[in-house]
Amino acid sequence: MKNKQGAAGKKRAKTPPRRTTGIFSDIHAFFFNTPPQRTRIRFKNQDERDHFSRRIMQRLDVKPDQFNVLNIHQIGIEAPVRYVFEELLSWGGDSTCWPNHLAQVERQDGLLEHINIYLLGRKNYPLGFKKSLLGLKFIPLFRLDAMKFQHVPEAGESDNARYLLYECHGGYPIGFFSIYCRSSIAEQGETHQSQLFMLVGFNFFGRQDVSEKHIIYRIWARIHNRVTANIMNRFKQLCEWRFFKIQNNMVRLPLE
Repeated sequence: MKNKQGAAGKKRAKTPPRRTTGIFSDIHAFFFNTPPQRTRIRFKNQDERDHFSRRIMQRLDVKPDQFNVLNIHQIGIEAPVRYVFEELLSWGGDSTCWPNHLAQVERQDGLLEHINIYLLGRKNYPLGFKKSLLGLKFIPLFRLDAMKFQHVPEAGESDNARYLLYECHGGYPIGFFSIYCRSSIAEQGETHQSQLFMLVGFNFFGRQDVSEKHIIYRIWARIHNRVTANIMNRFKQLCEWRFFKIQNNMVRLPLE
């Protein structure tokens, strides 16, 4: 398993993530920009991948073998787990860590437990279509419904783990989505105060028989991994910048 956390990853962010200004700005920042730090965990073989997946999934009560794809990304953050989790709870449509112009986030009734994500912010089909566009349903692009939020560590656990776990539906068929954070484990070569994981499991168009060698899978994986890495690097930058302000008794600032 490889996810190196070198000296560059330990440098504390001195500025917040720059806010994107539109669709093309989102595309550049999240799709074409090379993230400062790689986040996708690379495994030596399938057995190592399965073992690592089970270790995390047993906390979430989700069976990864129900889905054709399970991607796991990880990044170290120089801020306490409790603070990192509090930042996760503020996720909304004004986040500088998410491509909001491409995929607009809307909390239903203001709740983090129910979120709709709209492609290009569109909530109605064009050209008078009411339920789909030529048989394609993409409104909302994602619908996230909370399965479990672990706000405090479970009794007896030593790694201070907390997480958000969602069941996902919508035009882009995802089975589950989770953001998981815990304290770093020195024995695994982790050097930051916290480790953040992002996990996705789904079937392409509801099918389990799409091979990892299939062109659709390979295109999706490349795009998904690049976007996820940029999201996580931006979130790391935001957490470390804000926590530095708090440590130095400076006023908590809004997103820049």
